[in-house]
Amino acid sequence: MKRVAPGASLHACLRSSRPNFLVLAPLCAGLAVTAAWFDGHSPAGLDILLVMIAALLAHAAVNLFNEHHDYRSGLDSLTTRTPFSGGSGSLPENPAAAGAVRVAAWACLAGLVAIGAGFLWEVGAVMLPYGLLGLLLVVAYTGWLTRRPWLCLMAPGAGFGILMVAGAYQALTGTLSLTVLTASLVPTLLVSALLLVNQLPDIEPDRRVGRDHLAIRLGALRAARLSAALVLAAFAVIPLAWLTGALPAGAWLMWLVIPAAVWLARGLWCLPADVERGVLEPLLPLMGLKVGVLLGSLILLNAGLLLAA
Repeated sequence: MKRVAPGASLHACLRSSRPNFLVLAPLCAGLAVTAAWFDGHSPAGLDILLVMIAALLAHAAVNLFNEHHDYRSGLDSLTTRTPFSGGSGSLPENPAAAGAVRVAAWACLAGLVAIGAGFLWEVGAVMLPYGLLGLLLVVAYTGWLTRRPWLCLMAPGAGFGILMVAGAYQALTGTLSLTVLTASLVPTLLVSALLLVNQLPDIEPDRRVGRDHLAIRLGALRAARLSAALVLAAFAVIPLAWLTGALPAGAWLMWLVIPAAVWLARGLWCLPADVERGVLEPLLPLMGLKVGVLLGSLILLNAGLLLAA
């Protein structure tokens, strides 16, 4: 394999981290911050910054490991790339950068471990389960969890929701609250729904390289309906949590996105049968809308908690 220029290698690493989607991590970690403020805590500014950096490093590491694994497994040569699935395409275009992408993934993981070790020292052993489970998800997701259907569905949501939100809150405050645990359910459900939708265009390529996730098990139409149910469940969290006092009235701001969420759920539920045969045109607008619903929901939920603080 020919050598790659440092600039080209750096560019490949940046593309493989999928920077367009990294905004998700600080929005999830942001729920820990706004929930802490609402609960009356005053986390140090440096701790907030470190939590945000750790969230970005975790997300980037997952993406980099995923890109490297998909290139080495041959999956990249089988998939039809879309703006929301199929990878960045950086390694098929620049194979010599594969080693650099792998090094970048481990470097992100090392940075994450360093920050986690600092919070372990500061907060105590309670942070250890978050760290160990988080590292397991980052390293094992592409190569192992994508071969266990229900774990593959739950892992992305649990990583960005329960682990990232509740773990960041624990790091910032040394404790947990009903507010943050309830708020973490929103990204848990929405992120798992997003990853399931993004697997729909890749069912056949994923099957050929040995993956075994729910999109493969259920087929495109039933998997899309499961994703629709997860989206609506995330919005159902708000009224139920408000009625029980787990979230403040400001959390209802998230429902400004409900028209788009209902439109998305209806579209996923009513996809035409030819999607099962790999026809992507009806699915692509819904994939874009799903990203918008996810990010918009998290922005508004953060805003609602901040206004109620």
